Amino acid sequence: MISDEVKTEIITLTPSATQAIHKLMIDRKLEDYALRVFVSGGGCSGISYGMALEGNIREIDRVFEFDGVKVVVDEVSINYLNGSIVDYIEGKEESGFQITNPNPIATCGCGPSTQSDYSGCSGCG
Repeated sequence: MISDEVKTEIITLTPSATQAIHKLMIDRKLEDYALRVFVSGGGCSGISYGMALEGNIREIDRVFEFDGVKVVVDEVSINYLNGSIVDYIEGKEESGFQITNPNPIATCGCGPSTQSDYSGCSGCG
């Protein structure tokens, strides 16, 4: 039988990001905290992503859990983060978290932009 149901996740935390956040919370003794992922900004310069360890989860927040790590997203940011992936990259020259958003998030004379290839509007039209 073929199902018409399509399952999507609002936000995904990769295993490496889950491990990095879990370790960070243990090191800082933040057992009841969650990772808050949010967006800010707008206009021609696009949106910016932010992350913070959060001890205050509100009733209106959307809460997701990945192997014991809670991720919370506010009611405004949820609209911009659909399908986004939070990853932790560790390399020789740099390490850190990366958010990849498959959706166009800003436009200007340069055309649509996504987080993975966003270079701003300087030099446009």
